[in-house]
Amino acid sequence: MRSNEKMSNYRWMICAMLFFATTVNYLDRQVLSLTWPKFIGPEFGWTNDDYGNITSMFSILYAVCMLFAGRFVDRLDTKKGFLWAIGIWSVGACMHAFCGIATAGISVGSWTLSFSEAHDAIKTAGSTAQIVSLSVTLFICCRFVLALGEAGNFPAAIKATAEYFPKKDRAFSTSIFNSGATIGAMIAPASILFIAEKYGWEMSFIIIGLLGFIWMGFWVFIYNKPEQHPKVNKAELEYIQQDKLQSPVESEKPEAERRKLSFIECFKFRQTWAFAFGKFMTDGVWWFYLFWMPIYLQTTFGLKGMQQIWPLTVLYTIVMLSIVGGWLPSYFIDKKGMNPYAGRMKSMFIFALFPILALFAQPLGSYTYWLPVVLIGIACAAHQAWSANIFSTVGDMFPKSAIATVTGIGGMAGGIGAYFINKGAGKLFDYAADSHMNFMGFTNETAGYFIVFCFCAFAYLIGWIVMKALVPKYKVISVDE
Repeated sequence: MRSNEKMSNYRWMICAMLFFATTVNYLDRQVLSLTWPKFIGPEFGWTNDDYGNITSMFSILYAVCMLFAGRFVDRLDTKKGFLWAIGIWSVGACMHAFCGIATAGISVGSWTLSFSEAHDAIKTAGSTAQIVSLSVTLFICCRFVLALGEAGNFPAAIKATAEYFPKKDRAFSTSIFNSGATIGAMIAPASILFIAEKYGWEMSFIIIGLLGFIWMGFWVFIYNKPEQHPKVNKAELEYIQQDKLQSPVESEKPEAERRKLSFIECFKFRQTWAFAFGKFMTDGVWWFYLFWMPIYLQTTFGLKGMQQIWPLTVLYTIVMLSIVGGWLPSYFIDKKGMNPYAGRMKSMFIFALFPILALFAQPLGSYTYWLPVVLIGIACAAHQAWSANIFSTVGDMFPKSAIATVTGIGGMAGGIGAYFINKGAGKLFDYAADSHMNFMGFTNETAGYFIVFCFCAFAYLIGWIVMKALVPKYKVISVDE
């Protein structure tokens, strides 16, 4: 029976917290990509391949951690799981700042150096090869801690969304909190480059890393399950749990009494493999744009440091168009009467067409760098719209007790895809520069970028076709069958 009282809207407070967590997540992730071309790379003598090794190792470590992070969140539950995740990645973010001191300490045997003293020691220490090897290894170790914590963000966020929103609203709420990735990437250039220019690259890692601990203080007091939260009234709880009232499968037993899917059982469903393949094909595209756009602007157009602020800000402002990704499936579901999966898949097909514009980024870049910035911005917006919906397919078809686990499996697949594209990009760009590669009229590193853009253009269509072939129709998984 429906309550007549005015519905509270506390679920949007939870959505806001997920948004801020994702914003911090992507700020921490962006510090290295923004500071390495001008500050870190020259200091340690890194090449594209060295940076590619660090980003690809982060991707593969993130992939492995995602496999277990989802299960960890399902076992520990949303509140504690999220606290552990953001606490670990914030520590990892701050650790990066001390890689220079550690490199100098190992090289010259002194561990009491300041940041500026470490800079001077590195300039006069040992062979360049030793400095490169040490620094790359240390940064990879820090990226491991960062990956270990960040792997828990999306499984926990998707689980919280499933707890606080009915299926018809999940893509929209996911697109809102997922836009934190865009906001993080958008404000990163100005904030991180300003800190690095004024206080040193080390302080950019420390200051941004501390934001996570502030978020934890709020999360402790704000989050609880909706049925236990005093700020969620009866009307809002009924709205949140409307799927249980409408679906026999959803309402057979309380969640706590249902049999839980084991980790191995999750792999038996085509829905898991469809989600994983979609993530494998497309996550790496987003990470490539995220990690390589600063150096792309530098090597292709000569934009360095603070000169990159406006192009990157405009690019990620365009990505905010991805909010449509949450609205469009709701339109198909509410206005066209489609089931959640059909509405999302139709929306995802539309979003899969826009990344094809990346094919024109290099050709039009000969006129002005603003054209590739705009086209890549549209491609990134399409990715975020796609991402909001592919995440929501898990909540549509799996029981809540398995959502974080399946999200983690898909995240692992996405991380593996990101490993290949980042590792391959680093080697390709160095090879293209050294061999003076010529491809489709582009030479040197620009030829390498055009090759990668070609893959990025069609990755989403390939992912969509395979997903549709694996799961042609909507089917809710019941663990009690």
